Amino acid sequence: MQRRLLVAVLAGCFAGSSVAESPSAEPTAADEARRAPPDVPLAEVLRPDTDPSAFWISEKLDGMRAIWGGRELRFRSGRRVPAPAWFLAGLPGQPLDGELWLGRGRFDELSGIVRRAHPADDEWRAVRYRVFELPGGDGTFTERSERLKALAESAGVPWLGAVEQYRVTDRRELLAKLDAVIHAGGEGLVLHRASARYAAGRTGDLLKLKPWQDAEATVVGHEPGRGRLAGTTGALRLRTLEGREFKLGSGLSDALRRDPPPVGTLVTYRYQELTKDGIPRFPRYWRMHEEF
Repeated sequence: MQRRLLVAVLAGCFAGSSVAESPSAEPTAADEARRAPPDVPLAEVLRPDTDPSAFWISEKLDGMRAIWGGRELRFRSGRRVPAPAWFLAGLPGQPLDGELWLGRGRFDELSGIVRRAHPADDEWRAVRYRVFELPGGDGTFTERSERLKALAESAGVPWLGAVEQYRVTDRRELLAKLDAVIHAGGEGLVLHRASARYAAGRTGDLLKLKPWQDAEATVVGHEPGRGRLAGTTGALRLRTLEGREFKLGSGLSDALRRDPPPVGTLVTYRYQELTKDGIPRFPRYWRMHEEF
C-alpha cells in the first residue's frame, strides 16, 4: 500500500562546547539569559530521487534534544538541563548531541522529569541519553559515528549510549523500516549522509522521514465543550507562526480538557497536509512544544 510520506525539518546538532562550569554549579539568571541557541544544521526535504543507500538510518526517538558541552547539559533552546550531578559525572569530556529518552510514547513523563528544577534521583535512573552526533567533530559522519560508539562504551554508565545506525539498499527497504518503527510506536526515521562533514546551516545531508507533518502554534483561546465535554475545554484556538488561526479538539485527553494549556503556550500538533489557505487538515494535539 502506498503511503504519502511527508518529510519534516530536523533541527540538527549544536556546534561548540559550553563555557567552563562545574556540572553542579547553579548559573545565575544573567548566565541563563546569555545562553542563546547556537546555529544548527537544518534538514532539507527528501526528494524522490534521493538514494537512501548513501545514508545511515536511525529511529527518530520520542525524547528531548540535549547537547553536552563537556561540562554542562543544555536543551536545544540553550537552557541548562537540571540533571543530577551523578548523571553528568558519567558523561565524557567530549561534546555530544543526542536525546534524553525514556522509551517510545513516554515523552510527557520524560518532560516532567527533566524539567524539574530539583531533580529526583529515582526518576532520573530511568532516563537514557542516546547520542547521535559529535558537535564540531572531524571526518565523515561514518567516522564520527564510530568514535561516538567508542565514547559511549568507554564511559561505562548505563544511561549513555549511541543511537543505533544501519544502512538500507533502496527506498523500498527504507519504507519497510519506517512502517516497522511506526507500528512499534515510534515517530519515524532520521537519515545522516554517510560521507557528510559536520557543518551548520541548511543541508541535504540530514533528513527526517515521518508519515505526518508536525508544527508549532500558540494557544490564543479555549472553546467550551458541549455534551459529554460540558464544563471542560472542547477545543483550543491556535495561531500558527504565520498568523493563521484554527481550532484543535482532537488529541486532547480528559486531563488536558480539564486543565488546558494556558493562553500564550506554544504547543506541537500533527496534521496530514495544508489547505489552499494554509490551514492544517485533520490537526491533532501532540504535546507541549519540546524546545525548553
